Amino acid sequence: MKPSAWRAALRIARRDAARAKGRSALVLAMIALPVLGVAGVDVIARSTQLEPAEKAARAMGTAPAAVTMSSRGGTALQTPDGSENTVTTAAEGQAQTPEQQRSASTDPAQLLTELLPGAVLVPDGMYQSASATTAEGRMTVMAAEADLTDPVWHGKLNVVEGAAPTQPDQIAATRGFLKRAGLRIGDRTAFRGLEARPYTITAVAEDPARLDQVMLYGRPGAVVQPLAQADTDGTDGVPRNGDSWLVKLPGGAQLDWAGVKRLNDYGFTAVSRDVLLHPPARSEVPYYAQQDQYPSYVNRSVLAVAALVPGMALLEIVLLAGPAFAVGARRSRRQLGLLAAGGGDRSHVRAVVLAGGAVLGAGGAVLGLIGGVGLVAVLREQLEGYGGQRFGHFDVQPLDLLGVAMVGLVTGLLAAVVPAVQASRQDVVEALTGRGGSKPANRIVAVLGAVMVAGGTGLALLCAITNTAPVPGLLGGSVIAELGMLLCTPLLIGLFGRLGRHLPLSPRLALRDSVRNRGRTAPAVAAVMAAVAGAVAVGIYHASDVERQRQDYRPTLPAGAVALFESGRSDGDAGRFAALRDAAEKDLGTLGERADVLSPTAVPGDCRASYRCGFVQALKAPDKRCPAQDATTHEQRQQAMADPRCTSTRGMPTDLTSMFGDVVIGDGALLRNLLDVRDPAAEQALAAGKALVFRPDHVTDGKVALRAEEQPTQAQMDAGEYRGTTHDVTVDAVEVHSPLPFATVVLSREAAQRAGLGIRSEGALWKPAAAPSDGRVQKATDHLSRLDDTVHLEAEQGFHPQRDILTIGLTAFAALVALGAAGIATGLAAADSQQDLATLAAVGASGGIRRRLSGFQCGVIAAMGAVLGLLCGTVPAVALRLLEARNATVWINGVPSGHEKAVIAVPWLELGGLLVGLPLVAVLLAALLTRSRIGLTRRAG
Repeated sequence: MKPSAWRAALRIARRDAARAKGRSALVLAMIALPVLGVAGVDVIARSTQLEPAEKAARAMGTAPAAVTMSSRGGTALQTPDGSENTVTTAAEGQAQTPEQQRSASTDPAQLLTELLPGAVLVPDGMYQSASATTAEGRMTVMAAEADLTDPVWHGKLNVVEGAAPTQPDQIAATRGFLKRAGLRIGDRTAFRGLEARPYTITAVAEDPARLDQVMLYGRPGAVVQPLAQADTDGTDGVPRNGDSWLVKLPGGAQLDWAGVKRLNDYGFTAVSRDVLLHPPARSEVPYYAQQDQYPSYVNRSVLAVAALVPGMALLEIVLLAGPAFAVGARRSRRQLGLLAAGGGDRSHVRAVVLAGGAVLGAGGAVLGLIGGVGLVAVLREQLEGYGGQRFGHFDVQPLDLLGVAMVGLVTGLLAAVVPAVQASRQDVVEALTGRGGSKPANRIVAVLGAVMVAGGTGLALLCAITNTAPVPGLLGGSVIAELGMLLCTPLLIGLFGRLGRHLPLSPRLALRDSVRNRGRTAPAVAAVMAAVAGAVAVGIYHASDVERQRQDYRPTLPAGAVALFESGRSDGDAGRFAALRDAAEKDLGTLGERADVLSPTAVPGDCRASYRCGFVQALKAPDKRCPAQDATTHEQRQQAMADPRCTSTRGMPTDLTSMFGDVVIGDGALLRNLLDVRDPAAEQALAAGKALVFRPDHVTDGKVALRAEEQPTQAQMDAGEYRGTTHDVTVDAVEVHSPLPFATVVLSREAAQRAGLGIRSEGALWKPAAAPSDGRVQKATDHLSRLDDTVHLEAEQGFHPQRDILTIGLTAFAALVALGAAGIATGLAAADSQQDLATLAAVGASGGIRRRLSGFQCGVIAAMGAVLGLLCGTVPAVALRLLEARNATVWINGVPSGHEKAVIAVPWLELGGLLVGLPLVAVLLAALLTRSRIGLTRRAG
């Protein structure tokens, strides 16, 4: 065709789109929506990808480098940007290198200044966990130190409001702290242990890389060390991450890659501005050479989801927009017939319909691009807050957006291809007179479609089960199966038509009309099928995920029970906890009898609420205990797992357990509230000093073995031993049956002390007659967190599924598309039924009969599409669940023990509602939009 013919076709298509505003708006929306989403995601992704200078500012402010001691006495390997690193030390029996010896024997700060002569070290990253006062109580916060008047912090830690602290009693806070604490600039806050020296908040500080953190920044020397001296807990009293510095080099010098590798030899890792701006070649990075020796692991199910969701969504849009173009072609049938009668050949007719796809595809692409970029610009502040980091800069990549726009244009053209071919093949006389013949279904095409359905389904399931080529397998198999079902549609419509003899008049006429006009019915059925397939796939996947969560769910308390847990700090104030306990009882109403819960510790004495005293666990009888439980190394555990006694540990744990632990200390109230045991004999045995055991295989000769394990010392952790010293004790025991075995062993306080064990306070437990409402629990939790957020309130309210924003978005999109498909079915049926409705009016049919006929025509289309969509949507959902299970490894005692079992659940109620509800929506739409009065159309011949 000549360019002038294309220009004419485009003008005709543009005018036709302007005349049919509703249909054009529907197609534009379907094309613009995915373009908007992809364009928005592209702008966000590009904006969060920092340029080298932006990376340098966030890593080191204005300093030339940021250095961290990763391992004293070790050797580090790192990436040029410092995001990944490994550390190696001399193997047992192997001599250390001179650099490792020097690193182990020299203070890190002193060593760094020796390696970088003239460097000025600014401590960075040293912080201390503390409890700070708020407007209503206390909350846990991380306290750090930084001289924010020093320009070296600019870009890494910015003062965005107020003035930087200049005095020891001044402090800067993040917005996260101010929001939770209910404070503002000018207010004062004090740390636990330093109540006599409160700090005045003078500024709002912001780390662009971590907007959601809750931090307080004081002057150097004014916060961390005083807190460490005031903290009576040995672990909390040690400042964390104290071996990191921002490094200022003399004379504007820079740290090059050779200098970074030299620091690596001494166990340092470094991020250098010069290296970020001028990165070395990959061959010059030892870290990459080391990593290339190991195979990389990729979770293929994640890649499959990333390909399957947009791929199936694009297919849905093409199948949905295609019938919309078919509506236009049907309504323009006479116009296209005149074009053919006036000398236009088939290529001209095709060009007019394809031009419609190009016009609407380009329009949808432009609208989507403008909407996507505009939304990101308008919602930038909210997006940064949701993502927890600032954009480097608002980055719009023209080539990226051009590619996204081409997707919209190609989508419009693909959707118009089939209607264009059909329009070009119509008989001119039939087009001018409005008549059309009925063509039988092509059985060869139907057989090919059936083969594609079977082959596509088999391909998707096989690739999922074997984890072989899952991305092309799942996407290709699902697409092939859906396209195969599309080819089968004309023949299946004929089979559906055989049900007409069993239906009343109006639906029987509608069904026979659908069979007679397969050319109009098939595209509409395909549109509904595509929409329902997406909704079914999302529904089955979501229902399966919820069922998996339900199977994995283990209650931590009896149903309806309420527990208040203490903080686990050695400085826990018993009087303050009693006040918090009273506040919880007041907020939640009548809770009934209270049980005070204690637990034994490895260190004798009263440990209050501290975890520093270790813990105690119950042991099975030696002849029934899995040897892996006593193993100390990974190799020993792996060998022990072959023992028959470890069979029960190879699956997921099924025993009930509470947040109070395996072994607890209490009285009769604890037995009633936690274990639902109301046996006077059990209470007498407990008072007599015996241990009550609620699980089998633990009592041997009237005794139960308990293993007490202390917290590992710093020397043990430095040596790579993360398990503390253990010793076993035995206690006289009786086995008791419990309907709710939320603990293995219950001791009395006296029995624990006689066994040489300590006592730790865990909290309080209530078992009210009626569980408190979720609203009351939320209000009580909020109140307690404002008073002191180191305590935790828990109410067992049963299983509640977790819903992520992606699933919610996909569900909403599927529902929207399904409604759009019902609208398409309505429009397409109405476009072809005008002549039939006019004939009914001519013979005296009432408006109600015409509306019912039109409604049932649309309902028949929606019903057929829903049934076929149900079959198509099952394939990707089931295949994806199988693939996810295949890629999920179960680890038991540090040993891989196979893959997870695939959980597939079908939401029968929701699918039934979809199969019934969608046709009803189509019937109502058509009945409402069909006019009671209709003018007679002109008939030729």
